[in-house]
Amino acid sequence: MARTETAISQQQDGDRDPVELSIVVTLYDERDTLDELHARLGTTMRALGRSWEVVYVDDGSTDGTFAALERLHADDAHIRAVRLKRNSGQHPAMHAGLARARGSIVVTMDGDLQNPPEDLPKLIEAIDAGYDVASGRRGLRHDSWGRTLPSRLINGMLRRFTAVSISDFGCAFNAYRRDSVVPMLGAIGRQKFTKALVLSGGASVVEVDVGHAPRAGASRYTPLRLSRVALHVLAGFWPEPIQWAGVLLGALCSLAATALGGYALVYWIVEDDFPGPLLLGALVVAVLGVQGFILALVGEYLGRIQRVVEHRPMYLVDREL
Repeated sequence: MARTETAISQQQDGDRDPVELSIVVTLYDERDTLDELHARLGTTMRALGRSWEVVYVDDGSTDGTFAALERLHADDAHIRAVRLKRNSGQHPAMHAGLARARGSIVVTMDGDLQNPPEDLPKLIEAIDAGYDVASGRRGLRHDSWGRTLPSRLINGMLRRFTAVSISDFGCAFNAYRRDSVVPMLGAIGRQKFTKALVLSGGASVVEVDVGHAPRAGASRYTPLRLSRVALHVLAGFWPEPIQWAGVLLGALCSLAATALGGYALVYWIVEDDFPGPLLLGALVVAVLGVQGFILALVGEYLGRIQRVVEHRPMYLVDREL
C-alpha cells in the first residue's frame, strides 16, 4: 500500500538506529550518473571512518533509475532507497529523504554529479565545529546567464526576507545538524528552499565553498519555472507582500499622475496641443502591468490555501528498500 509523507513522519522516530551521517540524494532520471555517484560517495565516506547511510529518493524517474538502485542496494548495506509514485518535485522528494534520515548530521545533495561528493568532509567539518548548518556556496558556477541571473535575484530576495546573509540559497549541497531540521519537517517540501526554512528558525550557519561541475544536459529550471520560483519566494518568505505591493502601487501611480499632470500643463502652455490619448494609454498599460503582477501573487496565495484545505499529500511512496 502506498504511504504518504505524514505516515512516514509519524513512524520515523521508532525506526531510528544510531548512524552518525546520513546523505540524502534526490534523483530524477539519473540512471547514467548513479554508478559513478555512489562509487565516489562510498570512497569519500569510507575515508571518513564514521558510520553512515545514503538515502536515495527516486522522484518518479522513467529511465530505470530505481532498477539501478535495486542493483546497488543488493551489494551495499549503506543504501536505503525510496521511489515516489510520480514526479513530485525536488523539495517534496527531499522531504521524503529527510524524514527517513537517521544520522545526527544530514547532508543533502543532487544526484546529477554537479555536487562533487569529495567535498562532503568540508561540510561535515563545519557542523563538527558547532554550526547548525553548513551552507554550500558554488564559487564557480557552470550555468548559463539565463540560469545564474534569476538565481542572483532570488538569492537577494531570500537574504532580505530571512535576514540571513548568505550568498547561495539555491545550492542543494548542504549539511545540517538533525536537531535543526526536525522542527521544520512540517513545512519542508510544501515550501521551496529547505535551507531558507531551516535558517529562518534561527539556526546558526557558515558558508563553505564547494565545487560545481557542468551539468550533463539542459537545466530543468526554465525561465518560466524560475519566474514561478520567484513568486513562491515572495508568497512564502515575505510576510506582507500584498500590503507592500499596494503601497508601492499607490506611490508609483501618484508619482506618475503628478509627472503626467505637470507635463500636460507645460505642453499645453507651450504647444497649445495636449497629447492626451498617448499619455493616457501609457499610464493604463503601466497600471495594468502592476496589476497583473499582483494578480499572479494573489494566485500563488490562493493555490497555497487550496493545498492546505485539501490536505493533499506532497507525495505517495511506491516502493522502499
